[in-house]
This record gives sequence, structure tokens and C-alpha cells, in this order.
Amino acid sequence: MKPFEYTRLSTDDLSSDTALYDTTFLAGGTNLVDLMKYGVEKPDAIADIGQLPYDQIEEFADGLRLGALATNADTAYHPAVKNKYPVLNKAILSAASSQLRNRATNGGNLLQRTRCYYFYDTAMPCNKREPGSGCAAIKGFNRIHAILGTSASCIATHPSDMCVALAALEAKVHILRKGATLVMPFDQIHRLPGEHPEKDHNLEPGDLITHIELPNEGFSQNFEYLKIRDRESYAFALVSVAACLKVSAGKIEDVRVALGGVAHKPWKLKEVEHEFIGKEASTENFKSLAEKLIKGAQGFGTNNFKIPLVKRAIVRALNNALNPS
Repeated sequence: MKPFEYTRLSTDDLSSDTALYDTTFLAGGTNLVDLMKYGVEKPDAIADIGQLPYDQIEEFADGLRLGALATNADTAYHPAVKNKYPVLNKAILSAASSQLRNRATNGGNLLQRTRCYYFYDTAMPCNKREPGSGCAAIKGFNRIHAILGTSASCIATHPSDMCVALAALEAKVHILRKGATLVMPFDQIHRLPGEHPEKDHNLEPGDLITHIELPNEGFSQNFEYLKIRDRESYAFALVSVAACLKVSAGKIEDVRVALGGVAHKPWKLKEVEHEFIGKEASTENFKSLAEKLIKGAQGFGTNNFKIPLVKRAIVRALNNALNPS
């Protein structure tokens, strides 16, 4: 591991406009430390943000505010999350192991990097790790890789379960930028790879996530988080679906579907969801929604199976949300 300069930030340090630009933030460290051990991340300076006052989970009139430094475990088991936002509770508890959830933070979860085999293997070309070197996954073993929103430069996927639920809930992210607070819609946080897969998100150097804001509507009655993986625990999703419904007299009043394991970011198309408002909440309409949501999906060989799999998963998740157990 490369030597680095370590500092521990206080709230006073956040008033500086320049001190944080060339610094890598450390919170739980469950992803960053691994990447440093593998030689993928080689920061010159690390700023420990664990002492900053962003670890609270607070209810307010219009929703819930999740501190960026609150752990995934504390978030999942918080009464307001369990009762009002159960799709988020289920998504978080499907992720990683209990030990990691006790350490990993909400802000870190948003910014974790892909689990692509070639990204972690520094002997292999990877445009995400070394821009311009190529993408070994496209013609390699790509079973876990993306089928939507890919580019000639990258077919990696975003690994988070929590982010899929947050995308479905249409959360907002509070960011501290140069001493001022910026609120960014969740769907604007992450990027598709395009020609710059090394850029996972739209944050700027020095930006610090402080809170995640959940809206008042949590879809507590009709929801599902379906995760399909190679083993029941401690495995990343081959395909995951966060499905949320509001139904009245058999008609869809609101529908949210976000996908994980299929793209460089949580995949959600609001324009597709809007097409089904007012339609019957039926398996046939769910099949139609699934077709529209993954239109243009492309496999790369060993991940071709994901295309029919995700269609079935969407329909199953929506039917489960309609009749939750």
C-alpha cells in the first residue's frame, strides 16, 4: 500500500475552500481500504470524516433525513425506515454482511466503486482505473456486467443495493460544496460511462455528502426489493429490482421501478413509469412495463442471460409489491 498523509477533519476544516480538493475522504472504509490494498486507489492524502456531525437520522414534516455518516445497519433498523420506507430496509439488509453493514456508511454506499473483476486486477486493462487502456470485460468474462447504458469504453455495474431503493424512492442528496449546501436529485448523482467511465458520479473534487433526504411517500403498503444472486448472502446482485406501487380500485396511481446489477448506475426511467399511471395493475401491464424499461438491452456473451432474467424479475417484483407477504 502506498504511503499517504492522514488527517482527521473537524467542522472547522469544512470552512476552507481549498483544503479538501486533493484529499480522499474516509468514512467507514469498507470499500476504500480494499481498493488501496489492491493498488487500485493510491491517494496521497486521506481525510477521516468520521468525527463530523452527520451521523443522525431525523424525521421531519416532509420525510426523513439520513445522515451520510449513519451506518447502513443503523439506517436499516431505524423505526422510521422499517415502518415507512420498508423497501429501503429490505434493500440494505440484502447487502453485504452484518459486519460490513455495521461499519459502512450511507454516504460511502452511494460512492462505492464497481466490483468488476478487471477493475480490481491491476494487470488487466480497465478504462475506469486507467483511462485509455481499454475494457477487458467486453470480450472477457462478463457474467456480472451491464446490459443497459453501456459504452465502448465500459460495461461495469454499480454494486449498491441501497442506491437502487433510493432511486425508486426518488431521494435527494445534500452536498457541501465550498461552504454552501447543494441539493441534488438522486438520479443526477451517478453517471453512465460514456467516454469517461473513470467518473462514477457528478460530484466535484472536495464535495462532501452530508445527508440523504427521503420524501414523505415511502410506499409502505405495496413494495418489493427482489435481489437475484449466486448465493443467498454476501453476494452482489446479478439483477435486483426495487418496486413501489400505489393502487386504487385496481388501477395504478403511482409506480416506481429501479434496477440494480444491470447498468453503471441504478436504472430507472420516469417516462416509462408515467405511461402506466391509470392502467390496470395486472401481470400483462407489468410485462409491458418491463419490456419498455429494458428496451435496447445488450448482452456481451456470458451475461446474455440477464436480459430475460431482468424481465421476469421486474414482473415478479411488481406482483409481489401488489400482494406483499
